[in-house]
Amino acid sequence: MTPGRNIFLVGPMGVGKTTIGRLLAAKLHKRFVDLDEEIERRCGADIPWIFDVEGEKGFRRRESDLLAELAADGDLVLSTGGGVVLRDENRHVLRERGFVVFLNASTEQLYRRTRRDKRRPLLQVEDRRAVIDRLRREREPLFREVADLVLEVGGQNSQRATAELLEKLSDTGF
Repeated sequence: MTPGRNIFLVGPMGVGKTTIGRLLAAKLHKRFVDLDEEIERRCGADIPWIFDVEGEKGFRRRESDLLAELAADGDLVLSTGGGVVLRDENRHVLRERGFVVFLNASTEQLYRRTRRDKRRPLLQVEDRRAVIDRLRREREPLFREVADLVLEVGGQNSQRATAELLEKLSDTGF
């Protein structure tokens, strides 16, 4: 594995970026940061509150600023939020400052994983499945655009997905 190089995990909400990221960082002896959790920690407020007060635009600005700061550090596994790829500047940072892994799963699998979630502002609607499907269709081309590697996590557990990711990273020479 390449020491000092960042690994960025991108993908739709509920795919397992945080859980897989923590496991991956431990295996690679890298520092782990969840971008959303770090935004909350620094703001002293949760993401639903930030969305309520600043709107999605304010949240995305905070997300971009923090992504640029953290990406400059190196030797990091960073779990991003599902919408990080919406801004050109973020896609540029992701491509230039690390190895990008797109974790993917079907709409149905994502729906099952998030159906009881109360913390994701974009899912606080009547028809979650429709929102998940729309977001996947809108964002998947952007995830693929920045990805150095795509991993279909499907129905497998986080430990198995992490093991498969480690194999694939090794195969790429990372």
